[in-house]
Amino acid sequence: MKFESIGLADKEAKFSNVEHVMAELGFIHAGQWDYERVTFDYKFEDLVKNEIYYLRVQAYATKGEIPSSSAQIKFLIPILGKYYYPHGVEYEGEEFPKNIVDKSTQKLQAIKDKLAI
Repeated sequence: MKFESIGLADKEAKFSNVEHVMAELGFIHAGQWDYERVTFDYKFEDLVKNEIYYLRVQAYATKGEIPSSSAQIKFLIPILGKYYYPHGVEYEGEEFPKNIVDKSTQKLQAIKDKLAI
């Protein structure tokens, strides 16, 4: 599921600011970066249904290299996917629970608000 209407795509920010905000909001990026691209993930676990979902926020460097604190990054369209073991995450053709979609929307809005973009 793509979150096109959020308005985060194509916004730019300093990597160090984004890294701080994403950590504050519970996103991780661990080893999911190279010098040009970065991915931040927020994991949702539905323990009743035993399902896992990931809200994925991706970006790429427009100036400098990741993980340099002075790098400038540009966001892509955020996506929500459902995890299937052992195959991975599926983003399309899924029915996502309303509470997961609502929480994802809130998280994405919080990113925009905290970064003032």
